[in-house]
Amino acid sequence: MHRETKVVVIGTGFSGLGMAIELKRRGEHDFVVLEKAADLGGTWRDNSYPGCACDVPSHMYSFSFEMNPKWSRMFARQGEIFGYLQRVAEKYRLRPHIRFNTKVSGAQWDDEAKRWNITTEQGDTYTAQALVAGVGALHIPNVPELPGIENFSGKAFHSAQWDHDYDLTGKRVAVIGTGASAIQFVPKIAGQVASMKIFQRTPPWIMPKADREINGWEQKLFRALPFTQRAYRNFVYWTRESSALGFAVNPKIMQFAQGIALRHMKKQVPDPALRRKLKPDYTMGCKRVLISNDFYPALGNPNVDLVTDKISEVREKSVVDSSGVEHEVDVIIYGTGFHVVDSFDYLDIQGKGGVDLAKQWRQEGIETYYGITVSGFPNLFFLLGPNTGLGHNSVVFMIESQIRYISQCLQLLEKHRAEELDVRVEAQQEFNEELQQKLTKGVWTQGGCKSWYLDAQGVNRTVWPGFTWRYWMRTKRVRAEDYVLTTAAR
Repeated sequence: MHRETKVVVIGTGFSGLGMAIELKRRGEHDFVVLEKAADLGGTWRDNSYPGCACDVPSHMYSFSFEMNPKWSRMFARQGEIFGYLQRVAEKYRLRPHIRFNTKVSGAQWDDEAKRWNITTEQGDTYTAQALVAGVGALHIPNVPELPGIENFSGKAFHSAQWDHDYDLTGKRVAVIGTGASAIQFVPKIAGQVASMKIFQRTPPWIMPKADREINGWEQKLFRALPFTQRAYRNFVYWTRESSALGFAVNPKIMQFAQGIALRHMKKQVPDPALRRKLKPDYTMGCKRVLISNDFYPALGNPNVDLVTDKISEVREKSVVDSSGVEHEVDVIIYGTGFHVVDSFDYLDIQGKGGVDLAKQWRQEGIETYYGITVSGFPNLFFLLGPNTGLGHNSVVFMIESQIRYISQCLQLLEKHRAEELDVRVEAQQEFNEELQQKLTKGVWTQGGCKSWYLDAQGVNRTVWPGFTWRYWMRTKRVRAEDYVLTTAAR
């Protein structure tokens, strides 16, 4: 099947759905949303492991134009966020535009026709003037290649591919990693399994989680007087925004937060030997800061052991650490996160002159203009692209800023009756020089750790360096002078 359309959007998470809503708001109905799975939801569809929840307060983790007065907790759980996205899609009648079970395999820019040709693994093809990639960075599970894993006879799965049909009751479990996913599912299954060995490479900084149920009267107030929810949302935004001072302006400010985290640990972990294993040796914020009230207590369970030695090999029924200790296990659960910076290696996008985007980024480093456009790739737009991730606030705020920006780009094409819009090389270079200069001063580079924020060369290609309101201001209006607009030949 082949279809010609104005815009092709990839993905149905917050990014893809938000872009689709904006297109409809503008009166543009000639667009298609391609989704690889059988249902929408992106990250919040895929991650259904026990205890999965957002680490951004619920009232900030939603579209500003579609607030939800019915959040049941201060930090919403996976099912509730998934349900929110389902309701949004229904309200704005997006499903007729979505092609489910359609995985994009590649996209090529046609220099002559000035159109994107998009191919799918199912054999369908699409031709579009504009291509919007809303795939995000947290969608390709990072499964480490453990020596000897092919000999393991037990069960093994990643947290983002949780096997709900596999009964963990009475099983001997090995958990690889102590990141954001692991600290959520470990407490939920610790009391169910016979034994649990948690293999920790680097201890995370963990802050207490200010979570609670949202009272019925609060929900009624937000529903009856929406401005009260808007005011609370603004309060949450500015409270979290202030923490950017420690991330980007002066990492020494993080010492105050570290003190809170260490007191939290001391309160919940009475064993000083275990505390020594859990104490990070880098500045908070260098790696993702986690929040939890039940991870540390779970480590105190008699059937749970924290292993800080590296994994040497995997045998048929065991995992052997670098000290030679053999841990017998029935199942291995990877809490090892996702391919983030290197997720772009999986792209098959060819721009002007057949230039391969993934190859160009591998050779020259990942560079975009505000994480949205790339020189040499006309009418291609990223949502939550490189260097627009956050460590302190809601990415939905960033997504909405980008959606507005892309909408203006599409309006520029229409206004000038142009066929292509391509960011100028010098504009992109100037932006990235400024960006990296700021990033090198931030905690991600100065904090003394290695993280998925950095690429193989130690360059931060993931987060925005500082306040999100500055990003909002700088993307509020498209500077037409930063782009080359090419009209059709007459």
